[in-house]
Amino acid sequence: MDVIVRRTEKLEGAIEALSSKNYTTRYLLAAALADGTSTVRFPAHSEDSDAMRRCIAELGAELEEDDEKIVIKGFGRQPKKIAELNVGNAGAVLRFLLAVSALSEDVHFVNTYPDSLGKRPHDDLIDALTQMGARIDHNGGRLPITVKGPVKGGKVTVSGEVSSQYLSALLFLTPLLEADSEITVTGDLKSKVVVGQTLEVLEQAGIAIEANDDYSLFRVPGGQFYRAGEYAVQGDYPGSAAILAAASVLPSDVTVRRLAVNSKQGERAVVDVLRMMEAPLTHENDIAVVRGTGSLKAVEFDGDAATDAVLAMVAAAVFAEGTSRFYNVENLRYKECDRITDYLAELRKAGADVEEKRDEIIVHGRPQGVAGGVRIDSHYDHRVIMALTIVGLRADQPITIADAYHVAKSYPGFFDDMIALGANVEWVK
Repeated sequence: MDVIVRRTEKLEGAIEALSSKNYTTRYLLAAALADGTSTVRFPAHSEDSDAMRRCIAELGAELEEDDEKIVIKGFGRQPKKIAELNVGNAGAVLRFLLAVSALSEDVHFVNTYPDSLGKRPHDDLIDALTQMGARIDHNGGRLPITVKGPVKGGKVTVSGEVSSQYLSALLFLTPLLEADSEITVTGDLKSKVVVGQTLEVLEQAGIAIEANDDYSLFRVPGGQFYRAGEYAVQGDYPGSAAILAAASVLPSDVTVRRLAVNSKQGERAVVDVLRMMEAPLTHENDIAVVRGTGSLKAVEFDGDAATDAVLAMVAAAVFAEGTSRFYNVENLRYKECDRITDYLAELRKAGADVEEKRDEIIVHGRPQGVAGGVRIDSHYDHRVIMALTIVGLRADQPITIADAYHVAKSYPGFFDDMIALGANVEWVK
């Protein structure tokens, strides 16, 4: 289904932030790797988190769920032998489970999204697992991929140039191996803040890992066990970034609850960036309030630590006075689509004045708005869909976003929340 976004005069109301996809997937995996029963409260409901639920169940975890929690009896270090695993379009889930599957003898990961996840590379993780003794069949570093374990601890090197998810995958795996491991990260590690989230979850699960200050070296004692426990998932900043940015480009009075002020999510930076753009935004007691005027100033921002909020901030910058620059964002190219080239191509169709460099997005703001009146490609990417929706709110003519249902990958209720706040949005077949 497509979505038509029409010019909107005002946003007003209050919503609860959805639960964090990143924390949900990590807590679910930690619970599955534990011997015993764990509880994950306030889990996210999205295609990614649902993919992790489904896959850990296929690997032998037992799950019971109600409206507030998931109770999980883990499989520990002995995932069930299965012939085939389908992660859907969930890149992080794939990478985490590529590593965990090395505890088994033979797991084949199928390719059901050849135009999205099927295009994404996983060479660096494949190389690291091969160093540890895994035998891996793959399609030039892409799906379909077959992993044959077992693996052993020891010294392993992994590149951080493309994605931090490769490192996180190894951090989940190596504590369960008999021998100690030493992980050396080469290159410029992307999204270090997200690695911090992984370490936070591992610590809560009773796993001990020693990391140096710049995350270039990790020492992981072997023979550890994940401790069964209870986890509470915090509100999600990446999804909320789109709501806050939308409220900033229009006259608004919008409240988003359950956004932890002291969160370790890198995308929390959206609060600071929107303030730098002179959006009237307060953030106290885990409640963010935007009383927008529709007037914004240009900004320069290093987006590496806030990858999943960059597209929403770029959308806000489309309407800011002056030229904005978002730099150190090359890893955006290795997501569900190339979130620099593909996203900017759609922004141009809508009437935005944007340009790209290898690791930068430059936005020449148009405070008067954009023309719109086009049908644009979502590239099957949830972040692109949310960001293009922001642009449509201030387009002179309606913007149609193709295949907008893919927003469900991370934020199934995004359009419901936007409509509740007053956005002029309509689903069409």
